Amino acid sequence: MAGVIDATGRCGLDTYWRRNAFPALVGTIIAQQISVAAARTIHRRFRRLFGGRDPSARALLAKTDEELRGAGLSRQKIRSLRDLAEHVTTRTLRLAALERMSDEAAVEALSQVKGIGRWTAEVFLIFRLGRLDVLPVDDLGLLESARLMYGLDERPDAEGLTSLAEPWRPYRSVGCWYLWQGRRLATGRELR
Repeated sequence: MAGVIDATGRCGLDTYWRRNAFPALVGTIIAQQISVAAARTIHRRFRRLFGGRDPSARALLAKTDEELRGAGLSRQKIRSLRDLAEHVTTRTLRLAALERMSDEAAVEALSQVKGIGRWTAEVFLIFRLGRLDVLPVDDLGLLESARLMYGLDERPDAEGLTSLAEPWRPYRSVGCWYLWQGRRLATGRELR
């Protein structure tokens, strides 16, 4: 990890925290289970549907499924994005209130939306809410990064990653960011 920190420099998590909550969640849903490059391409096409900008929840709901599929979104992601937009427009999910909630309460509130599970909520906590002590133990990229950076024969499981990250408290999010950067350096691929 020391080599990754030296090579990467100062943690860049704070560069993400300025984003508005709704577009940040939309971007996180779009990026689920696909490569960074594919997510960027789809997100660019998606934004083109809205004049190159991030849409409001109402604007998203006004688009047809066909238009959204034309941007490269799967049926499941369209369903998730629509459910998020419905929760926001009906105010059953108050995004501004997430900032005042504990990590666990915010994860619970976000998980009401179809397609937002623990991983998506934790990524949102790290990259949008700026929570410094989140450890997304279900992130396969993070588990693989831990294997590479710590010279392990196999990927750690959730318990193993939790144990490995214990010394990072109360800055486990920062440790995760460096693990992601370490994988990027090791593989030459862009991650977060």
